[in-house]
Amino acid sequence: MNLVVQKFGGSSVKDSERIFNVAQIISDTYRAGNNVVAVVSAQGDTTDDLIVKAQEINPMASKREMDVLLSTGEQISMSLLAMAIERMGLPVISLTGWQAGFLSDSTHGAARIRRINKERLDNELAKRNIVIVAGFQGINRYDDITTLGRGGSDTSAVALAAALHADLCQIYTDVDGVYTADPRLVPGAHKLDEITYDEMLELATLGAGVLHNRSVEMAKKYNVNLEVLSSYTKNPGTKIKEAVKVEKMLIRGVARDNDVARISIIGVPDQPGIAFKIFSQLAAKKVNVDIILQSIGRDDTKDISFTVNRSNKQLALELMEDINERCGGKGIICDDNISKVSIVGAGMQSNPGVASKMFEALSEANVNIQMISTSEIKISVLVALADGERAVSAIHDAFDL
Repeated sequence: MNLVVQKFGGSSVKDSERIFNVAQIISDTYRAGNNVVAVVSAQGDTTDDLIVKAQEINPMASKREMDVLLSTGEQISMSLLAMAIERMGLPVISLTGWQAGFLSDSTHGAARIRRINKERLDNELAKRNIVIVAGFQGINRYDDITTLGRGGSDTSAVALAAALHADLCQIYTDVDGVYTADPRLVPGAHKLDEITYDEMLELATLGAGVLHNRSVEMAKKYNVNLEVLSSYTKNPGTKIKEAVKVEKMLIRGVARDNDVARISIIGVPDQPGIAFKIFSQLAAKKVNVDIILQSIGRDDTKDISFTVNRSNKQLALELMEDINERCGGKGIICDDNISKVSIVGAGMQSNPGVASKMFEALSEANVNIQMISTSEIKISVLVALADGERAVSAIHDAFDL
């Protein structure tokens, strides 16, 4: 008997019609002879609505209380879905994150899973119950509710699949797989049948909204059999695995991320330890940094630029102002009117000229490049926010994706 973990996003359970559709998917999987654990997100825009309600009461609410509030969205979804399956006459039970054994650290709003105590899950599955789990949440060692950050239900599902040694983990969304680009931006984008963990991790990190990047990282670590597919259709999805059977494409996809702010600290002394002072401060405050650029020193000074998520912009600016003052820098510049556009593909490791082709496409589209970052399987550029969509289309066409 196989064990299947299925995750359903907010759009998949947004109303009663969609909930019954999801209940049908789960019941079909169960009746095919499988054990089923389903992980659900909050309905539609529930999380955003709860944030608005909190701000009406207290704009400076603590992260602990925000976690208590936001965790209720998934609990609504899990109980309604369990009721729908009950109506179909199948054995089912819903569990909150803590009831399902999710133990996390204490970073409210962006907690990481430390382990899963799966005793309760094993007992329920032994009874042949369908188990519905509230995603995105757990508890810390003080028994406080924590949340895993936006997209955390994906991570909940993959963590369960790893802990329970599931035969398959299916991530149901409102699209029927992973595309070469956002089909809403590029009408010619097409669905990939397969993609490697590394390529999917880069795409997820670089702005492709199909999967949470931490879920892909965990799937790779524990070799979880992962598939992305649509809850709206019965079409085959995209399989994510260690290696793909098909001949490698040069480029797998193009991603755009508008949640970017570039911060530059100007004219800091060109001496050892400056970069450490900057990035150790950011790390201590758990500010994730992406692209980093350091200029060649002139007149015994240098400029250092880096990018962060917009949500971390203000904190990063405050930290840089302090460092700028202590180090005798000449000022701070911040720009959040930018977009990060990236190409990803394992095939570029053995094919010279990929960067040149990308830059040529941007040149022909009259898109100016502000910063560049590369790795073995990706190239990212910063462009003006207004040029982001045009850049994605130009690159997609250039590589004939």
